[in-house]
Amino acid sequence: MTQVVELVEHAPATGHVLPDAVGRALAAARIVDASPDPHTPGRWLLRAGSKVGAVSVGVPGSGAPVTVRVTPKVPIARLFFLLGYSLDPKGAWRDGQVEVGEHRELLPALAHAVERQIDRALRQGLLQGYRATEESALVVRGRIREADQIRRRFGAALPVEVAYDEFTTDIPENRLLRAAVERLLRLPGVPSEVRRRLLHQRARLADTTPLHPGQPLPAWQPSRLNTRYQPALHLARAVLDGSSPEHTPGGLRIDGFLFDMNKLFEDFVTVALREALRGSELTGALQDPHHLDEEDAIRMKPDYVMYGPDGTPLAVADAKYKAEKRDGYPDADLYQMLAYCTALGLPEGHLIYAKGNAPHAAHRVRHAGIVLHQHALDLDREPAVLLADIAALSRHMGADLPV
Repeated sequence: MTQVVELVEHAPATGHVLPDAVGRALAAARIVDASPDPHTPGRWLLRAGSKVGAVSVGVPGSGAPVTVRVTPKVPIARLFFLLGYSLDPKGAWRDGQVEVGEHRELLPALAHAVERQIDRALRQGLLQGYRATEESALVVRGRIREADQIRRRFGAALPVEVAYDEFTTDIPENRLLRAAVERLLRLPGVPSEVRRRLLHQRARLADTTPLHPGQPLPAWQPSRLNTRYQPALHLARAVLDGSSPEHTPGGLRIDGFLFDMNKLFEDFVTVALREALRGSELTGALQDPHHLDEEDAIRMKPDYVMYGPDGTPLAVADAKYKAEKRDGYPDADLYQMLAYCTALGLPEGHLIYAKGNAPHAAHRVRHAGIVLHQHALDLDREPAVLLADIAALSRHMGADLPV
């Protein structure tokens, strides 16, 4: 019988009896904070950080694997709004209309949402497109690859080395959907009813080429033709980016799906700040590269920089999804923001946290006159209200936007 370990994001450490190989694997992969209990042999102290989801750790010769589930503090529906908006702010995600069914755990909700989006995408049939194909054929189709014909066939007339564009369903969009479905089918904790529907979707995509482990994901570009596919493709990419089986020495296998709440919060906040500038002459740059020193030796990359029409930096911000200390926010964040402001020549900098003891704090730096702001966003608020909070924050940062 599979052992299931239930943890909560950023909750205090709890003790669990685990094989030593499993405990060491969890620690090495940084899935959770794991350390042996000094008082009880065979017992491990586990504490979840910002990674949420589920992983299965298999130990050769030990029978059933150990499944570790980490529940996020943010409600599941809200987590999917954050994810969806950061991937596609203009799509159906904007109003939080992401169907997760009755599922209250992350992985079942994710599998349900992906399957529903794929079903909607395929209702009008599989999308088709042209794919460049090169092959050896007995008839001429497309154009003859003369150099390959001479090099491979030594003057023989048949077979012919040809190249042509084939109109097919075996295109990147369908391959990504199939890869996401197959990935979810291998993960622990997908409910049987959802698994049954995923198997149906896999059958619909059976004529597409499967992706092999380690193979780069096929690239696709949004277009009018694949509009109905786009919500499903965004979710599929999230599944494939967040899932990666790992084989460790000795045959130990870790397989699962994890969201990093740090990155999810950062992506959501910065995309929402950029979207808040629409309709103005201002622009927002995400993960904007700069240098701290005059020799360009010390690199830095603020999460978000607001620029004026002439390309002058107007504001800088970093998003920080981390547990707040009892006596305030981490001081290191302030030092980092001070460096950003100094290098960019800005009088103010903004740190944005997920909830906090106070909605706003400001610190004026001695002898510099730079003001460092610390803002707190309440992720429990409804999506429309949360986006309005970020728009207000953008105005606080200097965006010339209508109230």
